[in-house]
Amino acid sequence: MIYIDIEKAVKRHNNSLIPILQEIQDTLKYIPEECLIKISKELNLPLIDVYGVATFYQSFSLVPKGEYIITVCLGTACYINGGKKILDTLIKELEIDLGETTKDKKFTLETVNCLGCCAIGPMVKINNEFYREMTPEKTINLIKDLKSKKND
Repeated sequence: MIYIDIEKAVKRHNNSLIPILQEIQDTLKYIPEECLIKISKELNLPLIDVYGVATFYQSFSLVPKGEYIITVCLGTACYINGGKKILDTLIKELEIDLGETTKDKKFTLETVNCLGCCAIGPMVKINNEFYREMTPEKTINLIKDLKSKKND
């Protein structure tokens, strides 16, 4: 398991809560309860306040996510151009529902209202990489490629 030193993260980010939470999220792919407690103590903030920030922003998760976080854009332009078909394809291909993670912890499936790339949709984002003009076929091929990759 990957470990994160909360005290060092607090110092690195000059006691600023959101960057500390972002570092934990980026490192662990979620924010464990024990990290919230430790941050609360380190910053001398009530736990409810730390929890409130961690649950307010959609980019933070309190549950473990997969190696690949797949985000499907369902904004108007992407939806009209097939975003829902992409989502349905992923649900079928990964055998999970929206918001779930595969049993092997390889994929997590999410949606957003807009990725800001309306002219080149439908869009899919996997971790920090964007895929444009997606079709069900392109989506299946992309998932097959990712499934065949070994963990780094």
